[in-house]
Amino acid sequence: MAERDDLIASIAATTADYREADGEAPTPERIERWVGQFDAAVQLPILREMDHALKQTYFSCANTRSFLAGLFKTEKLVGEDPCAFWRSVKFLDIQGGGASQKEMLALFGAVLEKECDLKIEDCGADPDTFIYLDDAIFSGGRVSSDLAGWITQHAPNKATIHVIVIATHQSSYYNRNRVGEAIKASGKSIDVHWWRAVELEDRKAHTNTSDVLRPVTIPDDEGVQAYVAAMQHQPHLRTAGQVGKLGIFSTDAGRQLLESEFLKAGVRIRQMCPHLNQYQRPLGNMILETLGFGSLIVIFRNCPNNAPLALWAEDPWYPLFPRTTNSDTSLRRFMAMLAQEDF
Repeated sequence: MAERDDLIASIAATTADYREADGEAPTPERIERWVGQFDAAVQLPILREMDHALKQTYFSCANTRSFLAGLFKTEKLVGEDPCAFWRSVKFLDIQGGGASQKEMLALFGAVLEKECDLKIEDCGADPDTFIYLDDAIFSGGRVSSDLAGWITQHAPNKATIHVIVIATHQSSYYNRNRVGEAIKASGKSIDVHWWRAVELEDRKAHTNTSDVLRPVTIPDDEGVQAYVAAMQHQPHLRTAGQVGKLGIFSTDAGRQLLESEFLKAGVRIRQMCPHLNQYQRPLGNMILETLGFGSLIVIFRNCPNNAPLALWAEDPWYPLFPRTTNSDTSLRRFMAMLAQEDF
């Protein structure tokens, strides 16, 4: 039991600030209850692989602040006078759903006040450069929709937009093209630049070298077999042997374990949780008919629905990372917690 206890303690330490304002951090008790839903023989291997993976894919508040502190002085973006640059830009607050943009702006606002004695709302009095700041891009649908609408209705005739996130997935380029189409349709002269610290490979053409969950085989499981048989298009499977360029997985064997067990669990969850919609695939939300998006990225403020259902679905499944869809309440708690901190 010593290894099991050590792994649980390690996962709890890595994710200790998950939805801290809402009191939803994965405590050892939560982790034990979550992993106990899997077959006894795979519980310890799952804990081993999740401990390794979350050290690569969990972005804590401290990680996020470090990213934002680095962003503040990134010379390629801001030049030699960071305060002058940030004073001149307009921060967009146009996210159509969720609170991630508001929370990221609040965190970056603390950096600006510390470094420049400058409030975000006082920036960009007469802007031609705009900042769209968020935590991560998965399919790219949200940011593309936000920007396409803003470009059509509110953007000036000439502008530069910097889209800045911690992590992005390469398949999002498909949706990003919608931004270019909106610019072309508007007749405006707008340049868009995309910035990220981490980029995950998840494109179908690069399945074998991907950084997300892509099974190598369909498990010999009655539920999974039935789910796959009902799909209009059969899933594109990965060829075994690689862990991806980012090293998210410890070994291919460990990766295959998560792919198989999370797929089986995801199919069971879909059967037991009637509130899930058709796009909430076993390995994560995705519009296209696949086994799921498969990302293991988790941000301290929330778990994306593009992650496997086994991580966040609930009622009656017990989640490791309970998601919040009540973004207003969560945002108020986050802002209250932020106001109490000493920067």
